[in-house]
Amino acid sequence: MKITLENAAVDAVESACIVVGVLEDAPLAGPAAELDAASDGRLSRLIASKDIDPDRDQLTLIHGLPGVKAERILVVGGGQADKFDRFRYQNMCLAAGKYLRGHAVREAHICLHAMEVENLDAAWRLRVAVQGIDHGNYRYVATKPFKSDDNRPLKQASFQGGDELQAALDQGIGLAVGVRKARELGNLPPNICTPIYLAEDCTKIAETYENCSIEVLDTDEMAELGMEALLAVGQGSSNPARLVVLKYQGASADEAPYVFVGKGVTFDTGGISLKPRDSMDEMKFDMCGAAAVIGAFEACAKMQLKLNLVTVVAAVENMPDGKAYRPGDVIGSMAGKTIEILNTDAEGRLALCDALTYSERFKPAAIIDVATLTGACVVALGHHASAIMSRDDDLADELLAAGKTAVDRGWRLPLWEDYQSQLKSPFADMKNVGGVPAGAITAGCFLSKYTRDMRWAHMDIAGSAWKWNANEGATGRPVGLLTQFLIDRLA
Repeated sequence: MKITLENAAVDAVESACIVVGVLEDAPLAGPAAELDAASDGRLSRLIASKDIDPDRDQLTLIHGLPGVKAERILVVGGGQADKFDRFRYQNMCLAAGKYLRGHAVREAHICLHAMEVENLDAAWRLRVAVQGIDHGNYRYVATKPFKSDDNRPLKQASFQGGDELQAALDQGIGLAVGVRKARELGNLPPNICTPIYLAEDCTKIAETYENCSIEVLDTDEMAELGMEALLAVGQGSSNPARLVVLKYQGASADEAPYVFVGKGVTFDTGGISLKPRDSMDEMKFDMCGAAAVIGAFEACAKMQLKLNLVTVVAAVENMPDGKAYRPGDVIGSMAGKTIEILNTDAEGRLALCDALTYSERFKPAAIIDVATLTGACVVALGHHASAIMSRDDDLADELLAAGKTAVDRGWRLPLWEDYQSQLKSPFADMKNVGGVPAGAITAGCFLSKYTRDMRWAHMDIAGSAWKWNANEGATGRPVGLLTQFLIDRLA
C-alpha cells in the first residue's frame, strides 16, 4: 500500500472514501466538523437521527455527502468522550483498516489522527493511525490467493497533513513494514517456513538495505561452538537448525549495539514429550519471537535509526524421532553448563540459552530475548500483554514505557532468586523445567543463568503473538514495543 500525506481542505479532497472519527456526547471537531459545515450540517443531523452511531468501533458509510468532493465518508465511532484513550483510538484505526480491506474501494483518505487523544501529539496519533490502517489492510495470501471476485486491500492511502508530519509518517511506515513482516512469517505454514527459509528471508532483508549484513551458522559451525542445547532441540528433525545473525549499523562501529534474540522454533510437536493433538497446528506460531525481532530489525532498517542493532535468531524445529533428545538426557550448552531434560516440550529456552551466550561477543548495550516460551504466561496474562522479566529495573521500565507509547503493552513479572531453587537438579547444573508453579517465571530464571554479565530482559509473548483457538493469525506483536524501545534510545 502506498502511503502519503495530503494537506488540502478535507471537503476538497477527491477520494473514493474519507475516514473521520466521532465521539458520543461531544461536538464534532477537526475534519468531521469541516465536513459537517461543508454539507450544511448533514453529519450532525445523521448523528441526531441515529443514522450514524458514534458508539465504540461502530462504522457508518455515507455516499454522496453534499458539498464534499469525496465519493464516500466512513464515520468511525470512538464511544464516550470521557473514556476515549490511546487504546480505544488504536482500535478505531484497526476497525477502519479492516472495513476498508473488505470494501471495494482501493484508495482512501484518513483523518482519524486529527482527533484529540489524551495528551499525545499529532505525530504520535499519525504513527498509530498508519500502523492501524496498514494492520487492518493486511491479508494473508501466500497459500490462499485472491479469488477473481474478492475485494482487494487498499492500494493507496493518504493521511491528512503537511510536511511537518513527514517524519512521523516515515516512522509509521517503518513500523507498519516491521509488523507486516512479523505477521507474514508467523502465518506461513511450517512446511514452508523452516529454519532454512527463515535464514533465506533474513538474507533478503540484509540485501535490501546497504548498512545491513548477515551471517548464517549451520549445524557444523554451531557444533564447533558447543551449542549442544540448541542442536539437541533440532536433532530429531529433517530440517536442520540455523543460527541467523543480522547486523544493522546506523551509528559508528565502536558504539555498542542493542541485541534482540528471537526464539525461532518453526514447528513444535513437543518432541518425545509429545503435545496433545488439539491445537497442535498452532505450533507453527512458536517462531513468533523470531518473527518479532526480524520485524523490528526491518523496521529499524527502514527508518534508518541512528544506532546499531544485532538480531540473533535461533531457528530450529522440534520433532520426535529415533534421534530426538529424550526426557532424562543430560546435555551441555555453549556456556559450559549442563542441563537435565525433564520435558522436551520446554525446548525454546534450550535454543535461546546458546543464542544468548553467543550474543555476549557483541558486548551489547542491552540484550532482549523474545519468545513464545510458556503456556503459563497465557494463563497469567491472557492475550493482552507480553510478560517482561529482568534483573535490571531501568531496562524493565524502559520496555514498559515503550509498550505504553506503542500501544503494545507489557507487564513485569518478578525474577527473584527464590524461584531458582525450582531448577535444581541432582544430575546437572539445572533442570530445564521448574514444575507447574510460576512456570513462566522459572523459564525466565533458566535464561537468567546465561545472562549474569549482561544487561538483559526476557519477553514471553506466548499470549500476545497470537490468540489461542481464535483463527486470526499472528498479531505482529511486540514489534511496536521493540521498535519504540529503539526510538526512545535516540531521545
